Amino acid sequence: MMSQFPVKKKKQQQRLRLPGPPAPLAHPVRFPKVVLCLVEKRMGATRKAFLTTLARQRGFCVEDANSDRVTHVVSEGNSGDEVVEWLLKNGSRGIDVLGGCPALLNTSWFTESMSAGRPAEIEPRHRLQVAAHAETLEARCQVPVYACQRRTLLAHRNQTLTEVLQTMAEEAHFCGSEARSLAFSRAASVLKSLPWTVRRVQELRSLPCLGEHSRRIIQEVLEDGASAEVERVKHSERYQAMKVFTKIFGVGVKTASRWYQEGLRTLADLQAHRAKLSKEQEFGLLHYDDLNTPVERSDAEAISQVVRDAVGQCLPGASVTLAGGFRRGKQTGHDVDLLLTHPTEGQEVGLLKKVISWLDKQGFLLYHSSRRNTFQAFEDPELWSRSSASGMDHFERCLSIFRLRLPGGVQISAGAQKPGGAVTGSGVSSFWKAVRVDLVVTPFSQFPFALLGWTGSKNFERDLRRYSKHEKKMALNNHVLYHLEQKIFLTAASEEEIFQHLDLEYIPPEERNS
Repeated sequence: MMSQFPVKKKKQQQRLRLPGPPAPLAHPVRFPKVVLCLVEKRMGATRKAFLTTLARQRGFCVEDANSDRVTHVVSEGNSGDEVVEWLLKNGSRGIDVLGGCPALLNTSWFTESMSAGRPAEIEPRHRLQVAAHAETLEARCQVPVYACQRRTLLAHRNQTLTEVLQTMAEEAHFCGSEARSLAFSRAASVLKSLPWTVRRVQELRSLPCLGEHSRRIIQEVLEDGASAEVERVKHSERYQAMKVFTKIFGVGVKTASRWYQEGLRTLADLQAHRAKLSKEQEFGLLHYDDLNTPVERSDAEAISQVVRDAVGQCLPGASVTLAGGFRRGKQTGHDVDLLLTHPTEGQEVGLLKKVISWLDKQGFLLYHSSRRNTFQAFEDPELWSRSSASGMDHFERCLSIFRLRLPGGVQISAGAQKPGGAVTGSGVSSFWKAVRVDLVVTPFSQFPFALLGWTGSKNFERDLRRYSKHEKKMALNNHVLYHLEQKIFLTAASEEEIFQHLDLEYIPPEERNS
């Protein structure tokens, strides 16, 4: 009798693995009220794919963990607690362990259902037991407080919610309320990192950086599809005017606010009023359309190559690195940030002036303004303990408006003009367009810190500096990392080494879009 048990087990396994009939192009769903989710953990991707095909051939619907329609979760070799934790990490938020929704089942239920060709009756022996409370399991999937500890991709699941919070952050910034602006910005940053789509405000209860005001706006959007407060902000005269003015190159919030108080509302008002503009602002207004047209990745790469040619002419061996949002994987941006350095420390001195001269003579620069390097490696610990020290950037830099020749356009020259004037209705002429470009020169020893700082995002960099100071007693900026207690500078040959100094898991650029 005992010898028969292995044979019986083998037959059950063999029966489960029998291929079904030839699959038609689309399998009709016979049991629409039963939606399966197969847990890949321990099951493996190959076996999961086989079982998914088998279930669909039998008329069952199979969806991913983040689907709200899932009614039956099938697992192989996992405890109930492990299944709940896996579901939470993979985007499922509709888990009611006490209410039995969805049903957490072992593969014996799946085997019997496939054999019967219909959903088997769920018996106690099929169910997985959950020992821990749902709150405890959810706590294991907590979102870290600091953005530098979170992996945030460009594409995320809560675009609508983050957009309304970013609108509120921008409005607060226009009003000079930086604390409120930062609060909304941090709330949006947290939502960007979530592996699930928020559908109920209750799902936010364990998340950091989400204050009462942010939650109220989120609840409005989830329940009504929009927030009345956000809509009022977006359509207010002041917000719209501030948006227009702050998009002018060289115009900050204070200047834009002053113009609004003087009764100006549009670019036409600004021109009619003959407001006194700096040279930078004059060029920003002249090329307004171009500078507010998204810069394509192809544009950024073309400009990078032009600058590499210039650098190669001026200092062979020097490098040019594309930073900013394009390094984080963005396909469009507002400007182009380029870092210049040379592996021999000191060789970079004087490079920027030569590069600017070369670009200017070739007709690539419509406007440029330079700043010399003012950085000093201060040893005074009192200086480094100040918050301003961790945010400073004193590299030699050139802020410019670049003249980018478009494909199929004519050869540019220093005196070339756009047909019909400098600004066209679309913001782009048929020959060239204006693009904002920042050139930053860094000594080789400071290059990893500069690359980290100039890659962004703003939320990621801000929290990285906060984490350094509050959690590790270190001051980090775009030049160095300084240990406040040991009173020493920590050197690094790469971004990875900076993360190691801070005991942080390295996060690649494409996952820093917080």
